[in-house]
Amino acid sequence: MTPVTCFLLGVIAALAGVLLFNRATGFAAQRTADYAGQEPAFDLRTHLSGPIKCEGVIYGPTGRVASRFVGDFEATWEGSRGVMTEYFLYDSGTTQTRQWRLQLGNDGRIRAEADDVIGTGRGQQEGPSVNLNYTIRLPREAGGHVLNVTDWMYLAPNGVIVNRSQFRKFGIKVAELVATMRRVDTV
Repeated sequence: MTPVTCFLLGVIAALAGVLLFNRATGFAAQRTADYAGQEPAFDLRTHLSGPIKCEGVIYGPTGRVASRFVGDFEATWEGSRGVMTEYFLYDSGTTQTRQWRLQLGNDGRIRAEADDVIGTGRGQQEGPSVNLNYTIRLPREAGGHVLNVTDWMYLAPNGVIVNRSQFRKFGIKVAELVATMRRVDTV
C-alpha cells in the first residue's frame, strides 16, 4: 500500500469515527427518558392548546439560514385527541398550512398524522421534553423531497416551547429548524 493510500484510508476511518461518535452521542441519540423527572412537565394538552405564536429559522445543509418564518397555530383537544392547525408565512412571501391530528396515550406516547406526513408519526412526551419522528413530503415548490424528521420540543420554565428539528435524506442531514412557540394570552 502506498503512503497516499494509507493516508486516505486513515482520513476515511477518522471521518467515519466522528460520524459514528456524533450519531451515538449527539442530537439523534437523545431519548425522552434522559429528561424524566425534570420540571416543568410538558403536557401537549396544556402547552399546545389554544392560539399559539411561532417564530423560527430553517438552516440549509451548509448551516446557513435558508428561510425565516412566523406561524399562527390553533390547537384544540377533546380528551386524548387533538387537532393543531398551523399557518406559516415565510420570508419569501410563501404561505403554508398544515393540520396535525394528534393522539396522546396514557403512557405519554404520541401518534401524529398530517396530509404531508407519510404514514404515522410516533413520539413520546416525558419531563419537559417531547420527541416526534416522522417522514414528510415537502411541497412541490420546495422540491417534493421525502425527508425523515426528528423533532424535539423542550418546555422552558416560562412556558415557551423551544423546537429543534433535523431533516435527513438517506441518513444525511439536509436541513435543521429552530423555532419558539408560545401560547397567546386571550384576554
